[in-house]
Amino acid sequence: MSNFNIGSFFTTLLLTAVINIPCSRAQTVQLPDFTHLVSKNAAAVVNISTTIKIDGSAPAMRPMPNIPEDSPFNDFFKRFFGEMPDGRQPHPDLEQASLGSGFIISGDGYIITNHHVVKDAEEIIARLVDRREFVARIIGADEQSDIAVLKIDGSNLPTVKLGDSDKLKVGEWVMAIGSPFQFDHSVTAGIVSAKGRPLPNENYVPFIQTDVAINPGNSGGPLFNLDGEVVGVNSQIYSRTGGFMGLSFAVPINLVKNVYQQLKEHGNVTRGWLGVLIQGVDRELAETFAMEKPYGALITKVLADSPAESAGFEIGDVIVAFNNRDVINDTDLPPMVGGTDIGKTVPVDIIRRGKRQTLEVKVEALPDNANKIASKSTDEPDISSTNQMNIVVKDLTQAQLEELNLDHGVLIEGVKTGPASRAGLVPGDVLLLINNEKVQDVKQFEMIITGLPKNKPVAILVQRRGNPIFLALKLDEVKTQ
Repeated sequence: MSNFNIGSFFTTLLLTAVINIPCSRAQTVQLPDFTHLVSKNAAAVVNISTTIKIDGSAPAMRPMPNIPEDSPFNDFFKRFFGEMPDGRQPHPDLEQASLGSGFIISGDGYIITNHHVVKDAEEIIARLVDRREFVARIIGADEQSDIAVLKIDGSNLPTVKLGDSDKLKVGEWVMAIGSPFQFDHSVTAGIVSAKGRPLPNENYVPFIQTDVAINPGNSGGPLFNLDGEVVGVNSQIYSRTGGFMGLSFAVPINLVKNVYQQLKEHGNVTRGWLGVLIQGVDRELAETFAMEKPYGALITKVLADSPAESAGFEIGDVIVAFNNRDVINDTDLPPMVGGTDIGKTVPVDIIRRGKRQTLEVKVEALPDNANKIASKSTDEPDISSTNQMNIVVKDLTQAQLEELNLDHGVLIEGVKTGPASRAGLVPGDVLLLINNEKVQDVKQFEMIITGLPKNKPVAILVQRRGNPIFLALKLDEVKTQ
């Protein structure tokens, strides 16, 4: 009979348990296998090439340093850009080629891609993975969302399944298929880095940010989740080099569905409109509006004859919820309004003079000249003033008021070191509102600031280069210099 060593038994048991734990954990964090997603969806992803005629009489690109005539880089620029690096064209009226991606969403040949991929194209060719090529025509294109709908003549074509981008979670795996640098049907993968990401001059798109490698040629291609559903259209990258740097942005598919339907049925897109100009709320502004924390969209201007004016919105209102959805940042509001059905009346929660209340507004269609609406002689004023804000102000002439599309305000001619300079005021600003009081002229301006509290921020509204902006001003005991 062999001897049983109790110590060896427990040592062996412990080692076995320790060894098995990492194996179990390794199985739970195993990286996803994208092979089945590619095999199922690649056939519906198309390579899109376009032909654009350019004027050979003028440089088509910004001049670059001279490159010797015998340099191989000249061949590179001729092949891919149709021109020399210094902007010289080899032939007049050259046909320039561009490349992008797209995906088929119906068996009869409807394709979604980016607006910028097919903009100004004279000919569009869609090539499938099986090398079949089709001439595509544009059904409609929307520059603001950067979405275009194409149509090719075919039947029983491979298609993708559209998902729900609202269900995406930050950290979730996603995959892209496209044609970067003419490498057809390249597959890249990564995770969702952020949702609802605003970009400059892109008011109506809450982008999906990912770290999926996206490069020129990927534009218009699909972004898939692990269920093989398209959740976005790859559109932009942030880069200081022109290549991928870990920041790529896709248009959410829920927004794309709406744009697609409108383009298919009407050839254009109609968006909701409130008729207000807004800005974000920082800590000091939040204090001036008696808010516990900075959030919401601060109204800096209510446009005439707009839905907002009819509903009773005022300058200085902070929109904190729209149609029962919280507005955390000012950039949250435009996509919410833009996606609202025209003619629908919705509740809007605001904070006005420290109190929360709800207004009802009927959303109207965004006018074509919205930007012009938003941006909208010789008698000399003889009043000027210096004051405890340490600024020099001057009455506006009637001609100036008409030119600036204003009916009140005073012009800031000089800013000295003090409260105003710390608040960010600069010469040329037009002072419109101080602590919720309109500034009609210099005389009234002096009366208003006399009663302002010391060492407590108050909100001031100025117009700068045609745009209204709120700033937080805190008066102190500094005397006029």
